[in-house]
This record gives sequence, structure tokens and C-alpha cells, in this order.
Amino acid sequence: MADFSKTRPSGADLEELFTKRILILDGAMGTMIQQEKLEEADFRGEHFKNHKIELKGNNDLLCLTRPDVIRNIHRSYFDAGSDLVETNTFSATSIAMADYNLEEIVPELNLNAAKLAREAADEAMIKDPSRPRFVAGAIGPTNRTASLSPDVNDPALRNVHFDELVEAYYAQTKALVEGGVDLLLPETTFDTLNLKAAIFAIENYFDSIGKRIPVIMSITITDASGRTLSGQTAEACWNSIAHAKPLAVGLNCALGADAMRPYLQALSKNADCYLHCYPNAGLPNPLSETGYDEKPEDTASSLSVFAKDGLLNLAGGCCGTTPDHIHAISEQISEFEPREKPIVDPALRLSGLEPFELKGKVSSLMMVGERTNVTGSPRFRKLIENEDYESAIKIAKQQVENGANVIDVNFDAALLDGEACMARFLNLVVSEPDISRVPIMIDSSKWSVIEAGLKVIQGKCIINSISLKEGPELFKSQARLAMRYGAAVVVMAFDEKGQAATLDDKVRICERAYQTLVDEVGFPPEDIIFDPNVLTLATGMSEHDSYGIDFIEAVREIKLRCPHARTSGGISNVSFSFRGNNLVREAMHACFLYHACQAGLDMGIVNAGMLGVYDEIDPVLRKCVEEVILNKDAEAG
Repeated sequence: MADFSKTRPSGADLEELFTKRILILDGAMGTMIQQEKLEEADFRGEHFKNHKIELKGNNDLLCLTRPDVIRNIHRSYFDAGSDLVETNTFSATSIAMADYNLEEIVPELNLNAAKLAREAADEAMIKDPSRPRFVAGAIGPTNRTASLSPDVNDPALRNVHFDELVEAYYAQTKALVEGGVDLLLPETTFDTLNLKAAIFAIENYFDSIGKRIPVIMSITITDASGRTLSGQTAEACWNSIAHAKPLAVGLNCALGADAMRPYLQALSKNADCYLHCYPNAGLPNPLSETGYDEKPEDTASSLSVFAKDGLLNLAGGCCGTTPDHIHAISEQISEFEPREKPIVDPALRLSGLEPFELKGKVSSLMMVGERTNVTGSPRFRKLIENEDYESAIKIAKQQVENGANVIDVNFDAALLDGEACMARFLNLVVSEPDISRVPIMIDSSKWSVIEAGLKVIQGKCIINSISLKEGPELFKSQARLAMRYGAAVVVMAFDEKGQAATLDDKVRICERAYQTLVDEVGFPPEDIIFDPNVLTLATGMSEHDSYGIDFIEAVREIKLRCPHARTSGGISNVSFSFRGNNLVREAMHACFLYHACQAGLDMGIVNAGMLGVYDEIDPVLRKCVEEVILNKDAEAG
């Protein structure tokens, strides 16, 4: 048996413990601080004796000014039965500390907070060397939201941006790890984009030190709507953050345990990691000593039901909970076995405000609305050039109303600032729930424009596109960044020699790209979408006659050679020779999709309101169109 008084437990020890029993987190820090009845002088100490702003209520500062108070709270939770305690750093970012003009103390604050918790953990292991104790670096959501506007009159406005959050979270992460935390815990996530920025920063830090420590993530469902403050359901949020591969995910704050049940069940079904819950002690109650309704036995009873039903791997408390709550929780759930991690089948899982899943063999085409693309829609382009974003947003809304499962957004035009247009338009999309409920396809030939889009969308997006056109190194670099942002990718059938036009080239390039992504980058195959290039038919050039059937057969072969990958195409390209003749174009699209879908095409970039039905096409026209698409008659075009 290991002696943890001599050897600090590792991440592997924590993972092993998760397989054996339900672990216990601590309870509320703020509730315990309130019971100390501290005054302004306690928050100032010698550090901030002459600071010009009132500091009472900035609890994180107590790690510097009253370390005895914080250390004793950590000790009390370990004594109550906690396996893990959180550092007192919920607001210890430069963004949150800016309200007090204390941005510069962030490194010192986090370092000292981690050391205090570390001391308490080490003391607990000296008392009982057989039981490992862990310190979780608490990373709060900040007091800003990257997905929501602070001004109802300007929905595109933001008071914090992704890069600012990444910088702030990186500094906090660095200091916490240097101070001795065993794991990181980004928590109370009310805006998934903030959490995605935290993930990005944490991954950047892990790269910089060449090693990793476990990460646990926690989401906050704000009310009975079952959504975060920024509007996502629990499952949609999980799809947005699953790329981080956390040790555990779960819910905390805002609600009591009983109200959390349906959202915890949704996470339990979909999250292939461990699951936690640390609820508030019921509803706020100013007449209660803790400020909340529930007594220790009440909170413990609710969590024990979750444990009995196989929904827990880690339990603790949030607002209003005390060491007495944690002791009661520890006692009541000790008889139950931990939840078993589910086996989740591979699938393309995306999200807007709501989740979207493409799993197994597709029964119907996933439609990507194409009309919010300046290269394909003259009307949309004119609106953007005239800065009529209000009307442009209506086009996106119309695409969703017409059945688009995803909307494609592109601003690649010579006179447009693609980065600025992408950010502004998507910020407006986010403010329209009827649009933002579906995932976004960020479409550009410029990587900087794609990143501009990724930095403003909280859901899991599709990048359109990356390719081997400029060689494998850039391809792999962009793929790694896509993974860090948590996006799926469209991979175009291009390589260093150019665009694949023949069946053999389409299959060869896509198979090479698949092997590079899966074997060298570690990219999830289910997040790869191949576009084998829909090329224009009936051009009058005989070498183009097989473009249609070559695409269809390439789809069939790619699905065989590249397990779990998906296929897509820009369908309107096939009929470009007939621009102006909508009757023929719509018939070509319907016929092409009919045969491509039979071959395994999963999604198509289409005008969602203008798709014809194969069986309703005039038989004579359909015969002519199919002879072109399937290359049955050289004279058909």
C-alpha cells in the first residue's frame, strides 16, 4: 500500500480511485468565509492597506491577507471526508480582478492559493497516509461572457473576447500548476465559449511544459429551461467541449440537486468520462444561517439517490454547503458503486444551442444551407457590402426555417474584410436563437477568417475547409488547431498537384488525408468530412463527362476505406453550366443527390428551400439529366 505522506499522489492515482468508489469534493468556500464575519481590514491586510478601492467581498484576496482562514476551511473539508478540495481562486483571473484594479496580483494570488490547499492536503495525508488527497485548481468563468452582448441595442457587441480569455486563463493555469495543484477545474460554466477559451489556454500551457495533469469541467444550468445562461442545453455543451477529453464532467451551482436530475442524466448518457455533481443547498433563503434552504441531510439524501441510480463518480457541494453537508454526503453515498463510464458509439456530434448527431448509416441527407455565402449568393454579398447585416441575418433564418441542419457562412470576397465580417455576422447569429440553435459551418479559404469565426461560436462548428494543397505540415498544423478549438473539418480532395478530378485521384487523396489525420495527428475520424469535389457537368468538354459518376463512386469508395468519416459536397456546382435555367438545375441537383446519397453521401451544401424531389421530376427531363450525371451518353449534355 502506498504511503501518501511521503509520495504525493499522481493523476494516475486519482484515475484509479475513480474506478473504486464515488469520490468526495469539498463544499462552498464563500459560505464558510461569510461565517467568519470578516471586515474590510481582513481583506486588505498589509498587502492592500492603501488600496483605493473597497475590497471586502473579494474572497480570493484572503489567500494573501488571511491565509489562516482559508487553510482552516480546507482542513475542515478534508476532516469532513473530502478527497479533493478546490483552491480559493474562483475569481483569480486578470479579467475578474480588473474590477478591483488588481490584475497584477494574479500570479501571486493563484500561487499562494494553491500552496495553501496543498499544505492542507499534505497534512491530511500525514494523518492518514493510506488515503490520497488532491487539490483542484478552481478556474471560474470570469464576470464576462464572450457569447452575449452587454447592450441590448447592439447584439454584436462583446465586452470580452476569446483571445483575452485565453490570455487570462493561461496566466491563472500557470500559477496554479506551479503552486502545486493536482488537477484543474474550470467550473460554473454559464457560457460555453468562455470554457472553450479555458480549454484552449490549458492545452497551450500543457504544450509549453511538455506534460499534462487531469482536468475536470463543470457546467451550470441556470434555471428550469435546462440551458446555460448562453442558451445551450447540457448535451449541446458537452458536444462543444468533449474534445478536451476531461477526466470528469458534470454540473454545479444555480440549482439544488433535485432540479439537476434531468440534465445530469443527459450528460451521463452522452459523456464517455466520469460524472460529477455538486449542487447548491437548495434555493436561497436569507433567513438560513448558510443562506440556503437545505440542511446537510437533505442535500445528502438527494445525491444518494443519484448515486443509487448510477449517476455519480464525484459528489460535493456548491453555494450554501458546509463541512457538515460534505460529511453527510460522504456517509450516505459510501454504500453505492460508482457510475460506469458508458461506451459511446462514434458519431459526428455538433452543436449550436442544441445538439446535432450524425450516427451510423444516414437515412436522410444532412442539409447545409448555402445562401449565407458571398461567393454563391449575389444577394447576400450585396447586403454584406452595404453593411445591411439585419437583412443578411434574415437569409440565415430562412435557410434554417427551410430545413437546413447547418448553415454555411462565407465572406471570401476581394473587397470585404473577411475576419471582421465573419466575427460580426456570427455574433449577430448568436443573438438569434432560431438560427443559432443549429451548428455553423465556417467556410473560407483563409485560415485567419476561419479562426475569427471559431473564436465567437460556443457550439461545435465545422471548418470548411483544410487540404493537402500546401503540403502535409500546414495540413497537420491546421488540423491540430481545429482539434484545440473543438471543430470538425471538411477536407477537400486537393493535394500538392492540385484538385482531384478523377475517381482514382479523389480516393487516393482522401485516403492519404485520412491516414495523416488519424495516424499522425490523432484526429477523431468521426469528425472528418471529405469533399471529393463536385465539378461542373455538360460543359461541352468530353474530359468532364465523368465528373458526376466519378464523384458518386468516390463517395462509395471513401466510405469503405475511411471508417467513420463522412462525405459532403457543394451540390450547386454540378449544374453551373445551366445557370439561369432553374428548372434544369433543380432537376440536376435532385438526380445527383439521389444517386450520391445511395452511394453514401452524408451531407450536401444546398439551397435548403430549392431542392426538388427525384420522383416528381418530369420523366423525360429526368432521363436526360441522369444520362449526363451517370455519363451514359456523350451527347446528353
